[in-house]
Amino acid sequence: MDIRDLLLKDVMIMDLKATTKQGAIDEMVHQYYDKGVIDDEAAYKADIIKREAQSTTGIGDGIAMPHAKNKAVKRATVLFAKSSKGVDYDALDGQPVYLFFMIAAPEGANNEHLQALAALSSLLIDPDLVAALKQAKTPEEVQKLFGDAQAAKEAKEAQEAAKEKAEAEAKAATQTPTTDAKADKPFIVAVTACPTGIAHTYMAEAALKKQAEAMGVDIKVETNGSEGVKHRLTADDIARATGVIVAADKKVEMDRFDGKRLLNRPVTEGINKPEELIQETLDQKAPVFHGNGAADSESGSSEQKSVGSQIYANLMNGISNMLPFVVGGGILMAISFLLEHMVGAKSTWFVFPNQIGNFAFSFLIPVLAAYIAESIGDRPALMPGFVGGYMASQAAASFFPSKSPAGFLGGLAAGFIAGYVMIGLKKLFKNLPHSLDGLKPILIFPVLGLLVVGAIMYFAVDPIFAVINAAITNFLKSMGTGNAVILGVILGGMMSIDMGGPFNKAAYTFAIGAYTATGDGTLMAAVMAGGMVPPLATAIATTFWKDKFTGDERRAGISNYILGISFITEGAIPFAASDPLHVITSSVIGSAIAGGLTQLWHVNVPAPHGGIFVIFLANKPLFYLLSFVIGAIIAGVILGVWRPKRQAEKEAI
Repeated sequence: MDIRDLLLKDVMIMDLKATTKQGAIDEMVHQYYDKGVIDDEAAYKADIIKREAQSTTGIGDGIAMPHAKNKAVKRATVLFAKSSKGVDYDALDGQPVYLFFMIAAPEGANNEHLQALAALSSLLIDPDLVAALKQAKTPEEVQKLFGDAQAAKEAKEAQEAAKEKAEAEAKAATQTPTTDAKADKPFIVAVTACPTGIAHTYMAEAALKKQAEAMGVDIKVETNGSEGVKHRLTADDIARATGVIVAADKKVEMDRFDGKRLLNRPVTEGINKPEELIQETLDQKAPVFHGNGAADSESGSSEQKSVGSQIYANLMNGISNMLPFVVGGGILMAISFLLEHMVGAKSTWFVFPNQIGNFAFSFLIPVLAAYIAESIGDRPALMPGFVGGYMASQAAASFFPSKSPAGFLGGLAAGFIAGYVMIGLKKLFKNLPHSLDGLKPILIFPVLGLLVVGAIMYFAVDPIFAVINAAITNFLKSMGTGNAVILGVILGGMMSIDMGGPFNKAAYTFAIGAYTATGDGTLMAAVMAGGMVPPLATAIATTFWKDKFTGDERRAGISNYILGISFITEGAIPFAASDPLHVITSSVIGSAIAGGLTQLWHVNVPAPHGGIFVIFLANKPLFYLLSFVIGAIIAGVILGVWRPKRQAEKEAI
């Protein structure tokens, strides 16, 4: 596919008016909607904001590449936008952004589209192209620049492919190694990957390859992108490499690099610091990787994450894989409760969705434990973690008789235990003769891992956590209104402290655990109401205190009405990032009030997501509505009154 088929002329914005990050996103998303590229402005924007919350897409050198793969997208498109004044986009280099490439990929994007998007991303590391784009005046000029760049790139790739083919044929004919100068070059390998696999993956690949060529280094780069793994590294590639560079923001296959010197850095460093990464690899400064996350201390620092961040990352891996079961199963169960009142408890229309939802919920704890374990100990830890999680969900899986399972807390323990047990087994058997290496993944790790984890769960974890889980369940069931309100206040407030971060996820996870333990959705009502307040509060404040917000912020506030009622807390993140004191403080107050009110009025929402759209599943729809509306109004008023007036000259036209 020609890149120009994605860079549509009528979608381009040659004079972007926005002066803030939020305003730029709003203007580009609205252009997509106006031109019919997307059919749901709020849904697409929500995914764009979620991606920005993971890490900024302002990659530096005046470029930003916001992107999302979303069902609202009707056709794969790249929106080119140019700002003459520059936008503060929280770019990695701290400089304004002048060129924007907003990528919209449909959920069912085919490989041809993804390859074109990858090619586009890789072209943007060319400084000459970037400089020319900054001077372009018309959409036709932009298309021509990319068309010429793509043609030059394809010609170079064809030349390299022909050369490699000729070398391979010559080697096959003589059965001897070629004497090409390439054989004298140092050789390194790399892997690039980003969460969505659309842009940064391929920009890092292109940057590393270009820098390696300039330094006289031979490099092979494997990409883990949306179209799958491309240019997969072979065992021979890894064996003969001087070192390994992993520039990735998501999990990649690591055990294959056992014994190699390896740099593990964010994907943005692959884009912005390719020379530094390659030079460190050539200088043998990278630590030696042992297949379990350990590294030799003699090899220098390795930028290890703190213990707290590692625990959080492992926990989030479990929760993110568990959430589809929560949402799918929970909403089907909620719908079945609604149908129960209409058709009766014995009707198939009630029984069928209720049972399907219950089946999904039965996997919550095993999946949570399995993917926590997998995050710590890689694939060999997945099965012991899954079984440990299943044992935590069963009352009978304990040495001491108990009427209560270990539950959610036991599942968390199972995940971490299985992960670290597997790390221990890897260390224990790391000196096994190479001839027996094949036994590790198919026999030693599964059998010993399951035996050790099962024994720990059966004799220690399940008995202890069964008592704790029973105590928590009894407390929640017997909790008086006063205690319930206090708990609702705490959970609701936590939803706004970091708006999608550790506090938010901790509150949501606690509510899910209570829901699975008791079948009661009262705490789900508290966290959902609390999570709806921040975007609604910013929407209210921008509506009634217009003089305290820029034009871009007021436009963002309008869309936050939709994000708020949809329980997408992340809609308030841009406001919180620019003014954390006023936005977060007012939001926490409003969310705490909303959470407390749900408990005061005994609101029960038997659904894990949905915001206002599951209101009729609540036992008290009116009080559920009043809870988050009152919280949002209070937070919005506090924000509107408390926030200082902006200076007139900062008004965005």
